[in-house]
Amino acid sequence: MSYHYTAIGDSLTTGFGALPGNGFVPVYRRLAEGRLHTSVNLTNLGVNGLTTDGLEQRLKNDYNYRLAVRDADIVTLSIGGNDLIKAAKAAGNGAGELSSLLEKALRNCKRNFGDIMGTVAQLKAGLRKPYIIRIVGLYNPYPQIAEATQWVKAFNRHAAGYSSMVCGFASIYQEFAGNERGLLFIDHLHPNGRGYQVIAAKLNGLGYGHLG
Repeated sequence: MSYHYTAIGDSLTTGFGALPGNGFVPVYRRLAEGRLHTSVNLTNLGVNGLTTDGLEQRLKNDYNYRLAVRDADIVTLSIGGNDLIKAAKAAGNGAGELSSLLEKALRNCKRNFGDIMGTVAQLKAGLRKPYIIRIVGLYNPYPQIAEATQWVKAFNRHAAGYSSMVCGFASIYQEFAGNERGLLFIDHLHPNGRGYQVIAAKLNGLGYGHLG
């Protein structure tokens, strides 16, 4: 018996900033194989720069994307960071504009995230075999910006609200806060290999539900 793992999301899912095989997805797959004592086949559908809106559209309109999520025993989801980054970049140096742009981005992000989780639930509805969904929380890529800290915390509270018997939330905020130099790539936005190991370990620590 083997399991199938589908990873969806942004550049964290692709492993940007780490050497091949050192992103959280392949590391988590290896950890899962160790815990489940069987092979875990991987479909990585990560897209660099993907926003919640982009992921929502793929889940609703891309047949192969939908099929890969529906048939997966394990699904991981990393999304939301680009919504914050785009809003922060759009604001530039305008401090007054930053707050309003971030507020708008957070509203849209929460709504899209709800739609994403709803679509995943629809795809999984009626399936007899057990499965797990794992959400990767956000760290703050802009620790020097107070509004960004509040944004990330608000998003994480929202995403953690979807926790259930099958859905787990991997909180990584505290691990990265104050440790950005050691856990982020030279672009200061993406994790490095060590950062991705932290994420994979957090996911592994959530256990595997009724699998195995």
